[in-house]
Amino acid sequence: MLDKETRDRLHDWKFQSPDTNGFHEVIVAGKADCKAINMFRLNLTPGQSYTVGSDTLEIHPVIIEGKATVTEAPFQDLNLKRFDSFYLPAKCSAKITAVDNCIIYIAGAPFDGIGEPSFRIYDPDLPIGKIHQIHGEGLGRREVSFTLDPDTKASRLICGITWGAVGAYTSWPPHQHDKDLEEAYCYFDMPAPKCGFHISYLHSGGLEDAVVHPVTSGSMVIAPRGYHPTCASPSCRNAYLWCLAAFRPESRRYDLAVLDPAYEMY
Repeated sequence: MLDKETRDRLHDWKFQSPDTNGFHEVIVAGKADCKAINMFRLNLTPGQSYTVGSDTLEIHPVIIEGKATVTEAPFQDLNLKRFDSFYLPAKCSAKITAVDNCIIYIAGAPFDGIGEPSFRIYDPDLPIGKIHQIHGEGLGRREVSFTLDPDTKASRLICGITWGAVGAYTSWPPHQHDKDLEEAYCYFDMPAPKCGFHISYLHSGGLEDAVVHPVTSGSMVIAPRGYHPTCASPSCRNAYLWCLAAFRPESRRYDLAVLDPAYEMY
């Protein structure tokens, strides 16, 4: 059984991002119980602008709600809608101007000199392949769309969006990637009282000792270690931006997840 200190630590893996106007640091590596992943939230009103960039981190903004334009080098008049995204290496910035009310989730991770500015326009009709994927079966079936895939140059980050079915699991069998990557799940389109459940446990077969985080729109939960399955309540489907941050450039891979052998066949 988990001792109280460890259980409290797992409870602290959940954060509720602010819905107030402006730029918010939600998860900061070193302050939160993580080493590599950082998460920020930017809320803008129509016509409002904000310049994003970092001296030490690569960043990956994703439009969660609304429309915006991105100007100044390295982008010129880039028009972004919902689920469009872009990537900036460290020491590079871009100005975001909201066309209407915007919510933007921004992932950050240490920059190791690998990566160049890029953007991706979300296409829901993209054929199934490297970017648009279907994972799992039955009640564990979910749709995945990469916003920053492993083949796009970056130092640490791999990111994408997952949508599940109503009342279904969105990460089953449970998996972990303790040796190689951390992850943050950043939920949206789940307004209370609709909710999902993000489950954190440390050891194979350890669901009876799990910490369960109820999640709604704006919830962000880190997975610095251990297994982290998720499921939705009967009236809701889970939707979240997931952001992987590798501990080193060599482990910036999407094939390093280790399934829990206790539940792999169930």
